[in-house]
Amino acid sequence: MISTTTPSVDGKQIVEYKQIVFGEVITGVNFMKDIGAGLRNFFGGRSEGYEQELVAAREEAIREMEERAAKLGANAVVGVDIDYEVLGADNGMLMVTASGTAVVVA
Repeated sequence: MISTTTPSVDGKQIVEYKQIVFGEVITGVNFMKDIGAGLRNFFGGRSEGYEQELVAAREEAIREMEERAAKLGANAVVGVDIDYEVLGADNGMLMVTASGTAVVVA
């Protein structure tokens, strides 16, 4: 599956537009990562635990979007956009959404 942020696939022609597809992931950040991030926030530095959680959520959202495109008979997704939101009363949930247009390229 080809996924690209551009409206076309270089060297390929879009022969059919299917529909807009989405992949959504909502994940909670665990207690230990919160403690580590709090210490890094106080002392400075990167929060590796949060970064790993973000990477995993993004990859899963893209994978889910591609799976939904494949079920429609598409072999590519163009115009991909990734959005991130923090949810929950204590901002303890992370939502990652991947969206794009499922297409058939030749």
